Amino acid sequence: MAAGNFATPWHLLGEVDRLLPTYRLWMLNAQPGVPDREGVDLETCFVGVGMRSSPRLHYIPSRLSLVPTLFESRNPPDVVLLHTSVPRDGSVSLGTEVNVLPAAIEAVRRRGGVVLAQANRFMPYTHGDAVVSLDDVDLLVEADLPLASPPTIPVDAASARIGEIVAGRVHDGATLQAGIGAVPDATLAGLRDRRGLRVWTEMFSDSVLELERAGALDLDRPITTSFLFGSPELYAWVDGNPRVQMARTETTNNPASIAANVAMTSVNTALQVDLFGQANASRIGAKIYSGFGGQTDFIVGALHSTGGQALIALRSWHPKADRSTIVPLVDEPVTSFQMTAVVTEQGAAGVFGHDQKSQARNLIEQAAHPDVREELWEEAHALSLA
Repeated sequence: MAAGNFATPWHLLGEVDRLLPTYRLWMLNAQPGVPDREGVDLETCFVGVGMRSSPRLHYIPSRLSLVPTLFESRNPPDVVLLHTSVPRDGSVSLGTEVNVLPAAIEAVRRRGGVVLAQANRFMPYTHGDAVVSLDDVDLLVEADLPLASPPTIPVDAASARIGEIVAGRVHDGATLQAGIGAVPDATLAGLRDRRGLRVWTEMFSDSVLELERAGALDLDRPITTSFLFGSPELYAWVDGNPRVQMARTETTNNPASIAANVAMTSVNTALQVDLFGQANASRIGAKIYSGFGGQTDFIVGALHSTGGQALIALRSWHPKADRSTIVPLVDEPVTSFQMTAVVTEQGAAGVFGHDQKSQARNLIEQAAHPDVREELWEEAHALSLA
């Protein structure tokens, strides 16, 4: 298995692909450029664009918090490829990507396998579970490659409105699950005047740095995350910064740990939400698009948090598909359900605590695009929801 997301050890992976005619490659959220040829079986629990269209893809459904359990049982690794910082004081750091890697290292050690690391001077040295002793690395190869950064995408009017609505539900002292994209960026931008905010998240980007500089975050609490993706400025900020504690997936995505945070506010997205409050965030036409990821972990955890809320935020109309994202009944397998509310640029529709007819009414009147509300009401009657 190899580090995924945006911390792929490209040099090491290229060498492995050159030397081995056949092998299994397990990665989370694989990016474009991963080996995809005859002889390579691609495996993952969260599909990235680098594997999404491959006929050699083997998708293994799993909550992200349970992936380490797979390494102990059905999917044990034989070789683990890491992308690390250069050594400091007898250790390296996993830098921007911790996630399931500590569990993979432990699993491969139990099997007598091999841990290979690509040491990169551009990779920041982060703390917490990111720190790996050199004793646990069998081979360290130096290969310096600049880290990837997300493109700058202007926040459009719909995303800005969704962010404004979500931000209006967040109060001082709340705990945030922050992601990346126009809606999370707009949401966090609307929180600069809050105080005492905490961050417990699967991943974050530059918007958390902006909150830190605005004085919105609680300085007595570490910023806890499992992986990062952002600008070179963000990477420089986290380098050697004890404020940022990188934690393994079993910690960040454990619903009980999430629930222990005060006023945990989880913001996720979906491709569709139906009138029963079911969300599809994983499949298009039954074809796997991504996977469960951490959505189910954080929805459950946030709902059990004192004062917590689990929000699904999405546009009311999908511009590429040219269709409503609020549908009568999802056709694809359900990713999650029973969120606190569904937020679109039209408003916030309460779900949790409402009977099913009230849920449907709220989704139609407060979240759906006006052009489809009449049709949705007809479908609601047919589904005995009105």
